[in-house]
Amino acid sequence: MFVIFVCPIFSPAATQMIEAALNVPHVRLGVIAQQPLTALTPNVAARLAAHWQVDDVTNASSLEQAVRALGATHGAIARCFGAYEQLQQPLASVRERLGIPGLSSEAAHNFRDKARMKDALRAAGVPVARHRLIASREDALEFIAEVGFPIVLKPPAGAGAIATQRIRDVASLDAMLANYRATAANPMLAEEFLRGTEYSLETVSVNGEAIWHSLTRYGPTPLDVVENSWIQWTVLLPREIDAAEFDDIRAVGAKALVALGMGTGVSHCEWFRRDDGTIAISEIAARPPGANITTMISRAHDIDFVAAWVRLMINGTFDPPVRRFAVGTAYLRGQGTGQVRTVEGLEAVQEQFGALICDSRLPYPGQHPTGSYEGEGYIIVRHPDTKVVQNALQRIVSSVRVRLG
Repeated sequence: MFVIFVCPIFSPAATQMIEAALNVPHVRLGVIAQQPLTALTPNVAARLAAHWQVDDVTNASSLEQAVRALGATHGAIARCFGAYEQLQQPLASVRERLGIPGLSSEAAHNFRDKARMKDALRAAGVPVARHRLIASREDALEFIAEVGFPIVLKPPAGAGAIATQRIRDVASLDAMLANYRATAANPMLAEEFLRGTEYSLETVSVNGEAIWHSLTRYGPTPLDVVENSWIQWTVLLPREIDAAEFDDIRAVGAKALVALGMGTGVSHCEWFRRDDGTIAISEIAARPPGANITTMISRAHDIDFVAAWVRLMINGTFDPPVRRFAVGTAYLRGQGTGQVRTVEGLEAVQEQFGALICDSRLPYPGQHPTGSYEGEGYIIVRHPDTKVVQNALQRIVSSVRVRLG
């Protein structure tokens, strides 16, 4: 079976996915990337059946040429997939043109275009934030008159919270519109601001049916973290994912995936529990989650979830695992300006929670800040009791200080 994996660069995450695909029995793997084969770990590169370099993997025309060339040399292509958010639509288009199984281009468009996504979800009766595409200042002011301040502005095809801004007044609206120059051809997506607790819902679907799920709780929301450089973010994956309090999002999440056209794959849904107890979906991506959530799922079930996702994408099969632990990630974020100067509080954390720590990437002196709300490092903890993990996360972000200077 000849399979193609596509990624922009050979990042640690992409390399892990490539290795997982190489370990699937009876698979000959080809890779399309923007980097030369020499950028890949030599022992991994040696196991590939093929490699093709392109200037831009998100360019559908270049991607199709590469896929056709590899197919002409190595035979029928059984699967062609990747995890990068911006790849999902061009990948789907190429698969469709070449008759390769996978998520349809219509479904990929539904997941990628956030305004189109919300239209489809609302039409299906799925609760979502009110929204409008903004092509001018007048459009924005009309929407604000309808929903009130604050609103949230983001690119319709954005990924993550970096390009998202909370607009509290006319001055901040004018500043963002000046930076992004919204037009009819390049609009911004305006959404009502949802107040409440933000979560994620990860779902495994096979042939359009949701067969397994996981979820996490953000503390606080990524948007709050982006706006406040002093906040050290946490993500909690509770052990009790089948509790009655999540019955509504499990049902709504499955309904949403049907509305968007999910076939076989993993989806990452961000959603809110409003202050009044109701729920609303923010957005859904047809790919594995970021922010260490994939690792957290692995640790909660004592499995390799990356390998499970790769087998799902290649063979269309998934063996639902048993959740054994609650898991949480505390992100360590630099305070001040400059490079990392000191990291305080790690010894106390190690002494108190060392038995709970299962993964970490610690900031180091001289490190340049990432500029991300995920910060300069993280500590992942796990325990069978969710409350123990919650307490550990709060103590870690309260105790550890990454000083820049």
